[in-house]
Amino acid sequence: MKRKDKAAETEAALKEAAKRLFADRGYLNTKITDITAEAGRAAGSFYNHFAGKEELLEALLTDMSAESDEAATQAGHKSDFADPDAIRWHVQAYLDFYRKNAPTMRALQQAALVSTTFAERLARFGANEAADLLGHLDGLDLPAEPRVSVTMMAAMVDNFVQMWRTVLPELSEEDVVEALTRFLYRGFTGKDY
Repeated sequence: MKRKDKAAETEAALKEAAKRLFADRGYLNTKITDITAEAGRAAGSFYNHFAGKEELLEALLTDMSAESDEAATQAGHKSDFADPDAIRWHVQAYLDFYRKNAPTMRALQQAALVSTTFAERLARFGANEAADLLGHLDGLDLPAEPRVSVTMMAAMVDNFVQMWRTVLPELSEEDVVEALTRFLYRGFTGKDY
């Protein structure tokens, strides 16, 4: 195996190990040596790829951002929130994204509690994600200006998804998608469907 391929493989293994540990222990309780042991790599190999745990988390955030950007190119994407199917597609895409990235998202939230740098980085990530949706609101009579409306939507969906399994475990994913779609559609258009 070429050195470049081996390095890429080690970096990927460290990222995957970190995600597993963040899911199990949380970001704040995971040490670099835990990550290297979980990845089956020598402790020193970590520093060939990352300056510290914070830089690893930044790399995971960069990966998540790229994945989010890619989602808009998937089949079925609609960008007119006057159409409930467009809202439904985005809600389902967020649920899929959250399911795949929940440990990293929780790690970012934990890091933001102890680091203003991460708090600012996480806020920028959320603002960038929300800004991508502004064009989806064109022509709608919104309850607030578009940036405020989309920020409220993002915060509500994110918090609801985080609480769903604990507070309302009886709801299926289909129930959640439908409830959020109806709620957002009414909020954006003032209409039922």
